[in-house]
Amino acid sequence: METADRKLIRHGAFLFLIGLVTGLQERRFTNMRMALSAHLEGVMNGTFLIALGAVWGQVALPPPLARIARWTALYGTYGNWLFTALGAAMGTAAANPILPQGHRGKPWQERLAGTGFRSIAYAILVSVVLIVIGLRNPRKLGAECGS
Repeated sequence: METADRKLIRHGAFLFLIGLVTGLQERRFTNMRMALSAHLEGVMNGTFLIALGAVWGQVALPPPLARIARWTALYGTYGNWLFTALGAAMGTAAANPILPQGHRGKPWQERLAGTGFRSIAYAILVSVVLIVIGLRNPRKLGAECGS
């Protein structure tokens, strides 16, 4: 059975790979500057997940909170790459006032990207707050973090 820490590391490596591939395809996006941001989001968020997986054994949370922390971290990191890449492909200006380079998406595209960016911001905040709380509590000998 695969452990939660190993899953986070695997997701991190995969997201890192997605970020690298996005960087190779920047010229294919409507907004290349935002595509560069999508590349960096993939690489940085992948690195974050790898680091989180490395310390996951030290995060002492009750199993339900551990699951929430993990799933919000996964949604936030993948979503960060996804909504930035979608924004780059559609040429939206949502939540990125310095990246649109004169581009503007259709109203539905702007709403989609804006809603996505807001949701990932909340998800990452929830995840990081829970992780910080879990790292403040000393690990009980023999206690298991929820997977």
